[in-house]
Amino acid sequence: MGELTIAAAAASFSRDMDACLATITRLAAQARDAGAGLLVLPEAALGGYIEDLHADAEPPPSLDPDGPELRRVMDLAGDMVVCVGFFEEGAGGARHNVAACVTGDGLLGLHRKVHMPLREGRITTPGDRIAAFDTPVGRLGMLICYDKAFPEAARTLALDGAEVLCFLSAWPASATNQAPRVQDDRQWRRSELWDRSRAAENSLVVASANQTGTFGTLRFLGDARIVGPGGDPMAATDGDDGLAVTTLDVAATLERARRALSPIRDLRPDAYGLPAPIGA
Repeated sequence: MGELTIAAAAASFSRDMDACLATITRLAAQARDAGAGLLVLPEAALGGYIEDLHADAEPPPSLDPDGPELRRVMDLAGDMVVCVGFFEEGAGGARHNVAACVTGDGLLGLHRKVHMPLREGRITTPGDRIAAFDTPVGRLGMLICYDKAFPEAARTLALDGAEVLCFLSAWPASATNQAPRVQDDRQWRRSELWDRSRAAENSLVVASANQTGTFGTLRFLGDARIVGPGGDPMAATDGDDGLAVTTLDVAATLERARRALSPIRDLRPDAYGLPAPIGA
């Protein structure tokens, strides 16, 4: 495969679909100018997130994965692989918080958020499957926001052969103990810690996108980042809107990371009941 340029976005999104698509258009152009083969956008980039995680609030718009909004993202993607979040109109009245991975040729993968933070579950129906999928830039896995707090979720993707983990978030600052500077907020520390931990414990690359700004009662943390398989950040947006961009040979980077200590290579599934790693 050779070198891959990865871009993870930090940006603000609202209920205004035209504005959302304009922001995605701008970010896709910036990613293409940077030579990106993979662009990871935040959770709920099409139509915005929930306005309040503690009180009742109007739900985000429910979109059809076959509808014009995602088709527009496919057109913008062209030969790039793009991961984007939105709320899906599911069967039987269900509403799922989803991440879609697309190119100009169509849909490559779809993940429905499994773990519900606080009162999100009153609006969305959790998914029940976590799986990696093949793309032109390698085998990817997607998790949405709170999903990344669970080691089992990322490990499932690692065992399914993922090479890059794509995290799509609308991660807010603490509602009860906000810090003036987002990097001092306890939720910022958790989000950053889990990005690094999921990369290090699986010897994988993590591309983590997040929303910025405010929406309803929420203040989002921003800070998109790309983390290497040793758990070290390779690029970050530092709270501002924009792209975290890095270029690497993914296969060679993972091979080097797994030469010495590798918690994914040295798994002992016989001791703790996990499935054996692919290729073991």
